[in-house]
Amino acid sequence: MRFVIERAKTYNVPKHIIDRAIEKAKGTGDENYSELRYEGFGPNGSMVIVDALTNNVNRTASDVRAAYSKNGGNMGVSGAVSYMFDNTAVFGVADKSADDLLEILMEADVDVRDILDEDGQAIIYAEPSDFHQVQEALKAAGIDEFSIAEIEMLPQNEVTLDGDDLVKFEKMIDALEDLEDVQKVYHNVDLSAE
Repeated sequence: MRFVIERAKTYNVPKHIIDRAIEKAKGTGDENYSELRYEGFGPNGSMVIVDALTNNVNRTASDVRAAYSKNGGNMGVSGAVSYMFDNTAVFGVADKSADDLLEILMEADVDVRDILDEDGQAIIYAEPSDFHQVQEALKAAGIDEFSIAEIEMLPQNEVTLDGDDLVKFEKMIDALEDLEDVQKVYHNVDLSAE
């Protein structure tokens, strides 16, 4: 719960919306929500993972399956593609170099996978279990604004799509992201090559 609230604050979600979401999550006791992960394949070797939160598993499974199949994809079984992704805590920090952040984290005795300077900011990659430890070490050093502060599924290898394959893939991702119960969509397509 703390992670979700911190993530919402990172994206400047107003407090009243966060409070309303917490109340909805508490529910009236009648609704039970399930966290689900769907995995599948898109055009030409693309792989997609969909995380959903739903109170109707059958509806969500049907909607996700339809979004895949109507756009040139196939829903796979659990574990079909997740082995090709790394579950990773990711932080983006502007106005600090990778070396500065490495020094801060070493002084706090926090281990990370990697720290890179990318697109004018430093990106920290860490184990998901160390998310709060990294965040607290950075906050203790006076860093409390993050361009990214999430646990992501990062692809081990990316593929490039073009032409019809790219159009179908983008339509499939849009269809998946538009579903009400879908929380996050991960994929292995390099969209920077467009």
